[in-house]
Amino acid sequence: MQAEVLQGGFANAPIDAAVAFRAAMQVMARPGCIETVSGGTPPAPMSVAAGVLVLTLCDPETPVHLAGALDCQPVRDWITFHTGAPFVDADTAMFAIGCWEDLTPVTRFAIGTPEYPDRSATLIVECDALGEGHRLSGPGIKDTASLALPEVEVFQNNALLFPLGLDFFFCAGDQVAALPRTTKVEG
Repeated sequence: MQAEVLQGGFANAPIDAAVAFRAAMQVMARPGCIETVSGGTPPAPMSVAAGVLVLTLCDPETPVHLAGALDCQPVRDWITFHTGAPFVDADTAMFAIGCWEDLTPVTRFAIGTPEYPDRSATLIVECDALGEGHRLSGPGIKDTASLALPEVEVFQNNALLFPLGLDFFFCAGDQVAALPRTTKVEG
């Protein structure tokens, strides 16, 4: 095992994980909000924000799907060493990580069942930048919020599936934003 695999995890795991978990829950509860996270340094091409989410949310019981350039040996080794999360195909993943083009079509990911809507996937989408863009409304948003999204129709259709559907984190560098399935998106 190479030395790089051993590096990049949380220095103070209980504190760093708690701070990162709070940031993840904050952006999920307030769609359109962007938070800066730190504490983890994954190997390229994974962003700091995506790495921090993996360190915080994944464990040996959390199947992960890597898409595109992120499906490489350094990233696989890093995730295995720091979380023990198993790697799976898209249809059985609880978390999927990649750029938008590599994660689409999103219909291949689990959206839950009427009995267990929580058995759906969360997609961690790597982006070049996060910022304002499409109009968001719904739970956690006072009037409206704004977040640039890779496309609109997929997220509109996802919201129509509620209580089923996918949840999304968007990562760029050390920034993270989220779009839960309850959020309505306008072009």
